[in-house]
Amino acid sequence: MYNFSMSPLNFMKTIVLFFVILVPVFKITGAQPIGVCYGRNGVGLTSPGQAKKTIDLLNANRFGRIRLYDPVPEALDALKGTNIEVILDVPNSDLESLSNSDPTAARAWVQNNILTYTPGVNFRYIAVGNEVDPNPEKSTSKYVDFVLPAMQNVHKAIVDAGLQDQIKVSTATYSAIRSGFPPSQGSFLDTAKGFIVPIIEFLEQNNLPLLANIYPYFSYLDSPPDLPYALFTSEKVVVKDPGNNLEYRNLFDALVDTLYSAVENAGGPNIEIVVSESGWPSAGGREASFENAQTYVQNLIDHVRGNGTPKRQGKSIETYIFAMYDEDMKEGPDTEKHFGLFDPAGQSKYQLNV
Repeated sequence: MYNFSMSPLNFMKTIVLFFVILVPVFKITGAQPIGVCYGRNGVGLTSPGQAKKTIDLLNANRFGRIRLYDPVPEALDALKGTNIEVILDVPNSDLESLSNSDPTAARAWVQNNILTYTPGVNFRYIAVGNEVDPNPEKSTSKYVDFVLPAMQNVHKAIVDAGLQDQIKVSTATYSAIRSGFPPSQGSFLDTAKGFIVPIIEFLEQNNLPLLANIYPYFSYLDSPPDLPYALFTSEKVVVKDPGNNLEYRNLFDALVDTLYSAVENAGGPNIEIVVSESGWPSAGGREASFENAQTYVQNLIDHVRGNGTPKRQGKSIETYIFAMYDEDMKEGPDTEKHFGLFDPAGQSKYQLNV
């Protein structure tokens, strides 16, 4: 409360001191929240009460966003009344039923999994399918024809509910369907264009983002650059892109900008990319260690709150770390089991400054 006996000069000094103290606080609290992906392919991760423990763990560690790979009622109930923002996936197995020319199933999905929890749960995106790949050798290729019509039906249901300004519909893609180097030469593979270009056009027309799973770890394994370039620790420019005179000191930015180029070339110049997964394994393979995982994830957190990529400067990069827990039932290479920030009991594997 203002002391009316205070002189005007002292009053002004007090006001200046007030803003000097508060401005840094506002900068800190206004930082882009970091998200975490809640995979549950592990012993104990689907047990009763685990979802509530997970949401409590998110709050305790100051993670402001979460990605759920399927509608988990216990998790959605636990998210009610929190400020945590949510990506909710439509699992690939549900795509066919939601793609029908009769949109009844899509409306029911939105009613049961979105509107039932609204208001209360702070939904941000619906990811209609995850890493669907048109390559016939991939197991997800059987879903290719269902992704776009399912997206359209779910988006229509969101619009009909009046939530289109709050909840954005997209799909989560990954690097297997794009190519190009340096980043300015990014494009989608010819074998993927029939699948992805109509999706890009739909996103552009409706002002929707593209979700993308970005993994410098796997790119490093496929074509090893210097390890510091993959871990954000390079002190020098590693890639100079003559196509636009941009320079890259880390592989993450190069991968994101390669995708931006591909999206632009496919007719989506205004589409924003949200990094719906990124992480580094702590065991199970080459350069998979606690030290490298901690270095990558901490540097990722610090980096995405900065000034964007060389191609898209001036804005932080919305990012979700993969994953909340180690998942010992995950299929594939052994590294797939070791991306967690925590073990199933909730013990952190390494310290992070979030």
